[in-house]
Amino acid sequence: MNDEVRLVAETKYNKVKGWIKSKILDGTYTPNQKINSETELMKQFDVSRHTVRIAIGELVNEGWLYREQGAGTFCANRSAVEQEGKNPGDKKIAIITTYISDYIFPSIIRGAEAEISREGYQVSLFSTNNDHENEKRILETILSQRFDGVIIEPTKSAISNPNINYYLNLELLHIPYVMINACYDELEPISVVMNDEKGGYMQAEHLIKLGHERIVGFFKTDDIQGSKRMKGFIKALRDYGIPIKPQHILTYSTTEKMTRPAEYLSKLLHSAEEKPTGIVCYNDELAMRLLDVIREMDLAVPRDISIVGFDNSLFAEVSEVKLTTIEHPKSGLGKLAAKMVLEMVAKGKSSRKGMDIESFMFEPKLVVRKSTRSLRADRELSAEVVVGEAGVELGKS
Repeated sequence: MNDEVRLVAETKYNKVKGWIKSKILDGTYTPNQKINSETELMKQFDVSRHTVRIAIGELVNEGWLYREQGAGTFCANRSAVEQEGKNPGDKKIAIITTYISDYIFPSIIRGAEAEISREGYQVSLFSTNNDHENEKRILETILSQRFDGVIIEPTKSAISNPNINYYLNLELLHIPYVMINACYDELEPISVVMNDEKGGYMQAEHLIKLGHERIVGFFKTDDIQGSKRMKGFIKALRDYGIPIKPQHILTYSTTEKMTRPAEYLSKLLHSAEEKPTGIVCYNDELAMRLLDVIREMDLAVPRDISIVGFDNSLFAEVSEVKLTTIEHPKSGLGKLAAKMVLEMVAKGKSSRKGMDIESFMFEPKLVVRKSTRSLRADRELSAEVVVGEAGVELGKS
């Protein structure tokens, strides 16, 4: 068999093998349940019986499956085997975030890691890059290696998640998990989040109270945080009687975050009619990108445009213009999530059932810096000038 043929054969049997393992890990196949027959697998993957038997044979040798003569192939009960082989001192917690190395995530992770390590657990970090397929692979690793507990930031939490079965299997296997920053509502998990709707309301309200009416909001809406911040933004405009123009709200996805908001702001700034006086941003990271667009237009913050971020990240303090923003608890959020999951591990609980632990929501705080200014003083001055000019004309007549 030449190398090319061998590679094709290996790819085919790995595909069969991977599919069977996924069905075990997401709970489709439960211990002692019969799996699809060789013939069914041959038809499903359009492969030979030899390829199917290689895949099944490896899974049998690895302890995922077992055969019964004349009856078929069955899903093995791995829990008993794994518990027997587990070192009592091998205590481990997984932390899964959408990102690891940038923005506010290192602070969240440090807060959780310090608390977990203090209790003698090893910490394993994973990043989904806000991608469901990555989330699936990570959850399979968590399930196959039987971690004691998991802290999870949901991936694209505003849209339907294809990996819900994996979370349900975590519960079946009594592996507790706590969700941070957002949660999958259908699971009703223990979670530690921000009051994002109130935060979005406070962003808009701050600008409104400074006299701004042409306010544009930018929100990343494949994560539930963005949808809730947008909801708060719209509610504030309604409460204060500010007309809501559809063109003054831009939504974008994770894949568009590097391009779409900047392009849209540039378009607005070139329009005399739609040019905003105030901008509300999904987060500080976006605010930094939009500041670049504003500079390129030879405009200044806050002289020409006021801008409000969210998260009170390092960006807010190190930028050329110190950013008005909403405080995010960061390490405090990670620490609280760690305490919760450790308590669940200690009590042997994997879900809300029988738990006296409640989800927690941090309330937002507005941090006012130099990126916003009042328009009321300008209007009062303009009114005085108009009145003064009118008085002069009247005096001449």
